[in-house]
Amino acid sequence: MIFLELVLQNFGPYSGKQVINLNPKIDEENSHPIILLGGMNGGGKTTLMDAIRLALYGARAQCSTRGNLSYSDFLNQCVNNKIDPVADTRIELLFEHIENDKPIKYRVVRSWTKNPKDGKDTLGILGDSDTWPDALVNIWDEYIENLLPLGISNLFLFDGEQVKELAEQETPPPVVVDAIRGLLGLELADRLAVDLDILVNRKLKEVGNSKDLANLEEIETRLTQQQEDYQTTEEKVEILKNQVEELEQKQQEAFDKFISEGGKIAAERNQLELQQNTKTAEIEQVRQSMCELAADVLPLALIPNLLNQAQAQGEKEFRHQQIQISKDLLIERDQRLLTWLNQVEISPIEVEKIQSFLIQDVDSLYAKTIQTEAPWLLADDETLSQLDNLIYHLQNSKLSAKEKLAILKNKEEEIHTLERQVQTAAAPEDYTKLRQALEAAQNQVVEAKANYETIRRRLAELETIIAKSKRELSDYTVENIKHKNSEHIITSAAKVQNTLKIFREKLTLRKLNKLEEEVKNCFLYLLHKSDLVHRITIDTKTFSLLLYDLSGKPVPKHRLSAGEKQLLAIAFLWGLAKVSGHRLPVAIDTPLGRLDSSHRSNLVERYFPSASHQVILLSTDTEIGKKEVETLRENEAIAREYLLKYDSTTRQTTIQQGYFW
Repeated sequence: MIFLELVLQNFGPYSGKQVINLNPKIDEENSHPIILLGGMNGGGKTTLMDAIRLALYGARAQCSTRGNLSYSDFLNQCVNNKIDPVADTRIELLFEHIENDKPIKYRVVRSWTKNPKDGKDTLGILGDSDTWPDALVNIWDEYIENLLPLGISNLFLFDGEQVKELAEQETPPPVVVDAIRGLLGLELADRLAVDLDILVNRKLKEVGNSKDLANLEEIETRLTQQQEDYQTTEEKVEILKNQVEELEQKQQEAFDKFISEGGKIAAERNQLELQQNTKTAEIEQVRQSMCELAADVLPLALIPNLLNQAQAQGEKEFRHQQIQISKDLLIERDQRLLTWLNQVEISPIEVEKIQSFLIQDVDSLYAKTIQTEAPWLLADDETLSQLDNLIYHLQNSKLSAKEKLAILKNKEEEIHTLERQVQTAAAPEDYTKLRQALEAAQNQVVEAKANYETIRRRLAELETIIAKSKRELSDYTVENIKHKNSEHIITSAAKVQNTLKIFREKLTLRKLNKLEEEVKNCFLYLLHKSDLVHRITIDTKTFSLLLYDLSGKPVPKHRLSAGEKQLLAIAFLWGLAKVSGHRLPVAIDTPLGRLDSSHRSNLVERYFPSASHQVILLSTDTEIGKKEVETLRENEAIAREYLLKYDSTTRQTTIQQGYFW
């Protein structure tokens, strides 16, 4: 697994959207393992570690600041205090892992708002094709357990406090113990032992509460009688079913006759007459509205040509009036120009030429608009406007008249149809006979169906009773077998428990032996002092470390310096990670703690570049200082460097490229 990108949006001190590229690849061919993030205490380093845990595990995440808070309260605590309460808080972690020998990328997205209704975040998984695989969202907890189990995550995502606690205590803290148990597979063995105890207790209750079984002969006799009753009832159901079908056929024939001979029409006579009266009233209303149209402008539709000629003539005369007015204005303007030209120092000949040009220009402009005939309509503006309105209103009236004529035609056809239906209705005495015959047929069908339903329910009851008797008969043998099986399970449980205990002990010894060798090798590699410790053992119960020198004598832990203790703790975590068999990134918060310069140099040169294929370091300027970072750069161990810039006035952190130096 490789972490490729971490996106924080309004999370903790990180306001807005901030992106960290965690890819250790420099280019297609080269990669350096270390991603270095520098920041002062309180600047958000631990928040980044919590963000990775929260993205992967959600409510199960073992975050540093959660404590005893509920998940909802913890999410509220993680929201940036400077943003709008309705704004989204969001974490995205893009990682890559190998699945079926192919690299697969997943972007884990968790988002929430302040005080969410259900107290949860929204989880989304974005695949290579930028689609949300809902199936993976539903099983995400099980899926991530296969990649990076929560029980051993503290071996790969740890901080300086965890190393300090592990270095100072004689026995490992609970988080490390849980990781060791998960690594050794002891959780599975313990769970099997508990499940076995539960199974034995359940079987003991079954044996203790068993009652005398019913007499087999009595059950068989009762079952035989029930089966005979069932057969008889089944025959009755079949007879009644045929009877119902025959009566339904007769009912249908009576109904068809009732319809064909006018019974239905007669029954609906009053309704038809009422509809006929309604349609007649509607026709009268339409005719009245047509009379109103005829009393208005509609008669003018008889002379459409005269109206159009009058409108065209009026527009023509009005346009000529406008042209004459503009011509007069232009002539007045030209006259003023000539008057002015006579006043200035221009020769009369030139003025005469200009006057000739102006006269010709006006004549040429208005040559095409000379009226060939004298105006005869002499209509003013208001009269022409009224004529336009009249023609527009006339068009609407014509359309309305056509619509009403169509409505009138449809209504008259509907009335004719209703009249024909009323005329085909049966006489009252014939209708009575048809109705009585139909009602009699219907009553016979209802009675037959009721009898059929009663017998059918009885058949269903017998079927249930027979099934119950068969189960009792079957249980007679099953209970005996179950009774014997329960006794066998109880007597065998002790043997299984002993076998499980031996298996657990052997499994622990085998895996601890491998872990002891790895821890020793890692410790000596980091310490660079081969004469201090010759052998390391791990207690099978407390998982505490015991050190021995070359002569086989114990080396008390208090004889180690503070730096050596921390190196031992780191070697323990490193050895656990190696034995786990998982190829996973390592993230370390405050990695160097109280180490002196020599031990710090060993860790920088030997552990950080080799801890994993991807190592995320979260350090202050005093832990990985200028000297240490230059050493890592010279060894080409650093892929990317970031600085967590904390503003104490706004209490916000921004992520910048580069380290302290």
